Order: sequence, then C-alpha cells, then structure tokens
Amino acid sequence: MKILQLCKKFPFPLKDGEAIAVTHLSKALHQLGAELTLLAMNTKKHYFDVKQLPDEFDHYRQIHFVEVDNELKPKDAFLNLFSEESYHISRFISDDFARFLTRLLQKNTFDVIQLETLYLAPYIPIIRKYSKATIAMRAHNVEHEIWERVSENTPNFIRRWYLQHLTKKLRNFEIQQLVNYDLLVAISEKDLQTFQKFGYRGKSIVTPIGIDQRDYIPDPKSYHRDISISFIGSLDWMPNKEGLQWFLDNVWEKLQKRFPHLTLHVAGRNTPDSIRQINKPNVTIHGEVPDATDFINKHSVMIVPLFSGSGMRAKILEGMALGKVVVTTSMGLEGVNAAHQKEVLVADTVEEFINCFQFCIESNGQLSKIGQSAQAFVVENYDNLSVAKDLLKVYEAKRLEVV
Repeated sequence: MKILQLCKKFPFPLKDGEAIAVTHLSKALHQLGAELTLLAMNTKKHYFDVKQLPDEFDHYRQIHFVEVDNELKPKDAFLNLFSEESYHISRFISDDFARFLTRLLQKNTFDVIQLETLYLAPYIPIIRKYSKATIAMRAHNVEHEIWERVSENTPNFIRRWYLQHLTKKLRNFEIQQLVNYDLLVAISEKDLQTFQKFGYRGKSIVTPIGIDQRDYIPDPKSYHRDISISFIGSLDWMPNKEGLQWFLDNVWEKLQKRFPHLTLHVAGRNTPDSIRQINKPNVTIHGEVPDATDFINKHSVMIVPLFSGSGMRAKILEGMALGKVVVTTSMGLEGVNAAHQKEVLVADTVEEFINCFQFCIESNGQLSKIGQSAQAFVVENYDNLSVAKDLLKVYEAKRLEVV
C-alpha cells in the first residue's frame, strides 16, 4: 500500500492538534506495513527547519516540502471581498506546490493520496490528471463550522460581518468539494453526519485521532501536590485564544476569590502579545514550551475552554492519556465520548466551571481515579494502531476496486 500524504503545513513539531493527528496516524500506518511519502507545505506561519527532524521521525519513505507564503495580506483580503473565491482556501494555492506535486505524480505511482484537510482540495484536478490513486479527504474538522462559531462569538460588528462573509464562501467551497472525493475520512461520527447532511453520498469512514500510549507516561506525583491548572494549545488558532480569554475574563477572578491558592499555567505556540501581557493573580504565561507532555504532567488539572471549533481536540486526548483531569466544554468534548465526573469534567457556564473546581478541591482522592479512568478510556478507544488498521482495511478494499 503506497500512500502519498499531502499536508498544508509541516507535521512537526507535535505542538498542535493537526500535527499530532497527522503524525500518530502516519506512524501507525507505517507500522502496519504501508509505504508513506510526505509532501508538505512549509509555510511562513508554521515554518520548520527540516534539518532539525529527530532520527525517530523515520516513518516516511520520502519527505518533500515546498515553501509557501500564506500570510494574511490586507490588500488581498480586501480584494477578496469582490470575489466568489474563498480567501481561507486561496491562501494555500501555490504554483510551486502544484508544480512539485505534478512532478511527483509523474515519477511515482500511489494507491492512495490522503489530503490532510480541506485546504488541499484545490489540487484534486492535478491528482486526477496524473494519477489513478484513490483520493481520500481526511477532514480534521467541518471547516466552515469553526468559522461560523468564531464569527458568532465576535463582539465587534464590522469584524463579525467580515468573518461571516468569508465563512459563507468557505462553506460553499467545502460543500462543492464533497463530490470530488473517492473516500471521506471523517474525524468524528458527528462530522460525518454533517457532511452527509450537506450531500455527501460516497464511501466514508470515521477515523478519530489515535494516540500511541507509549509516548504518554503519566506522572501520578502531580496528585500529591497542591492542585494547579494547565492550559496548552496553539494560541494563533482563534478558538483557543478566544476560549482562554473567556476563561480569564469571566471565571478566573471568581475562582481566585473562592480558592486563592489555585494557580494557572498557560503555554502555547505563537502566543500573541495580548496574552503575554496578561497580569492576573496566580497566572503564569509560559509561551511555547519545549515539551508539551512534560508541561501537562506537572499539573493535575487541564482546562480546554472551547466555544468554537469542530472535529476533535488532540490536546484533550493527550491530557487524558497522561492521566490528567480535563475540564472542558460540551463543544470541546465533541468527538470524544467521555462521561462527566467519570473520565472528564464538563462545564459550559461560569458557575459550572467554578463547580468543577470546587469538586476538584473537595474530591478526597477522586481526582486521581478520574485521571486513571481517563487514561484507560483513551487506551481502549483511541489507540492509534487500532484506528489505522480500520482505515487500512478500507484503503485495501478501494485498491481492489480499482484492480
């Protein structure tokens, strides 16, 4: 099974959900005998010096990358107002990437070409022209849902109108592309049902984010220390920034009055100045940390206060795999069928968040039990080899259809 994986950013380091989702699945496919080739954009926003790849990043037969400038440009953003084209998508259209992909397809034969997210869909015509491979769209999210929720939560009227305008065009593009896939690889059952509601009638499979538990060794000592709270996530992703800001503005002061010994530690890639300059009692802004698992392991409780988004949150699975008590919203928990006060804690309002932390403080040893249940839950339901085996079976069936 020869698989070409196309990515809109280089899938390393593993400091955001997309990189985690891409890498854990590709490693598992490699372990199961698939031969993988990577072609990734290396963008200015998420630039990675490929020479710095560790030796253990060895699951690809070949790694290719093309430098792409996808930065937001005010002039282009303004002119896009008068176009039917989605600005979300057009930023990832690159002549250099298209030329490299063409040469790669001319020189190689693949069984499956796996597109990691909707942003690679503009290259489907090139794939059809130069390859007979199965085109699998691995939809990490329902992309336009994220931006619908972000725009709904944007207070500034002009900014909200602009985001709604862009989101409408993204929605149209996402729905139009549904007829172009040979296989839709949805990340959750809810997302698959959404795509089917929008008209997808082709073959599909739900392939959640998988976790290799060997990479996540819990530190039970965190439960023998005073309760501390961690937040970690890419802070250039608007739902993360928005959720953290909401928590700080609406929950933290009330928590401090009731539980003044609580501390909050915030880490995130591309932390903006607006977050770095926050000056609130017992809040430490760490910025980007060298090792996410080490950071999470230092604290017994992890918050994921998301009110926008779609798909699954890799950081929730990571926190659970590390045996932490994850406090998140109903939206944050989408795609993860964990239960409140069994494997996670769920809160959607200020009062519910405060109640969750009161439960944590008065738990009398229940926190470690929830953490242990969380870890067992991830091992049972989100093992990356099990997830990859199911996907590989579908890929093999598609290959037999072609033959």
